[in-house]
Amino acid sequence: MNKKDIAEIRRQFKKNNDLLKINEIFNVYVMKESSEIYHQQSQPFEMLDPDEQELFLTNFKKVLSGQIDEKLFELKFQKDIEYSSQLILHQGLITDDLHEWKSQMIALVNKMLQIKQYEMDIVMTFIKGEYVKPVKRDNNEDEESPYNTLHAHTFILASINQTQEPKKELHFDYIEKVFKYHFVVDPVINLQKPIGGFLFPCFTDLVADVNRVLYSAPKANEPDEDFIDGVLNAEETITAKEDKIIFEEVVRDAIGHELNTTKLANIYQEINQVVEEDNEDTATLDYKDIEAVLKHSGVENVTLEKVERAFSNVIDDPGYELKAKNIVPKYNSKSIKINTKVANIAVSPEDLHHVRQIHFGGKRYLMIEVDEETIIDGFTMVPEVFGHKVEDES
Repeated sequence: MNKKDIAEIRRQFKKNNDLLKINEIFNVYVMKESSEIYHQQSQPFEMLDPDEQELFLTNFKKVLSGQIDEKLFELKFQKDIEYSSQLILHQGLITDDLHEWKSQMIALVNKMLQIKQYEMDIVMTFIKGEYVKPVKRDNNEDEESPYNTLHAHTFILASINQTQEPKKELHFDYIEKVFKYHFVVDPVINLQKPIGGFLFPCFTDLVADVNRVLYSAPKANEPDEDFIDGVLNAEETITAKEDKIIFEEVVRDAIGHELNTTKLANIYQEINQVVEEDNEDTATLDYKDIEAVLKHSGVENVTLEKVERAFSNVIDDPGYELKAKNIVPKYNSKSIKINTKVANIAVSPEDLHHVRQIHFGGKRYLMIEVDEETIIDGFTMVPEVFGHKVEDES
């Protein structure tokens, strides 16, 4: 799934949406001490109080929020797994029997409980829904209807939510005019910050792919590998952060650790062009592509053999392909941090051409080309030439 596919599904989770029908919501409460199911409850989603519906809809949208390869990961299911989660989810997807669907979801919860003990009580929430995608009519179709086809897509979404201790508060009673200590015993289920979840199946241009699942990690660039392997039975994944680290290590292995800002800016510019040419953000770079990028960026003494060997040294797989969008810092924002003892500077990759490190008089300087006057604390800085004040010609 690309970001467009995910956004299309996410924005359907709103009240009074005729294109989305959530049939059943199934909540499973798990105790932290025993790692056992304490309670389970199923009911039609439409029977919930409107405010409660709103809470859950917001929760589901948060599960589907975040950057691809950072917070959200499209995972392939492992093959030849006995009683795999792919089979469990598929059976839950196609069945019309409520009891059968709940039993399949409980099977997933039991898998969870076998691999991890949580620090707090948790609630696993499952929904089975149907999203109807309307297709606009052709001009020669019936004018009475704006659509001529409706494509229905059934899905299962799971959300994992942590409980938190209730607050101890002091209340004031207006009637009796007394202060009262207020303490609620019941734990609070934090639906504002889900700690994981998944969507099955994945959709590409709203075509279902039951061989993949969209996994939502607890934190950016921190997928739960035990959950991926032991619960979802999916293949391991590489995060965007790890992709960036691999790229940097490959380049250092191939050409060394020293690089001036002009060449680095050229490298980012070359890769960003690849990203922009691929509207789906799925472009990848193998060792041949990286060698071409380095050469076009003005890097000297780089060869295909050096880059191929670097791939093998770093990840033991010369055939590995890096995702281009994961390599380049956010191109139009100040995503590059330059930290020194004197100052910390943030600059965008496209403006890195304006930054230089120079030597003068036995000292090292960081020089930034600017088009406008520099103002510090309300004072306009007087231009200097390598440490000397520019004389007023008048």
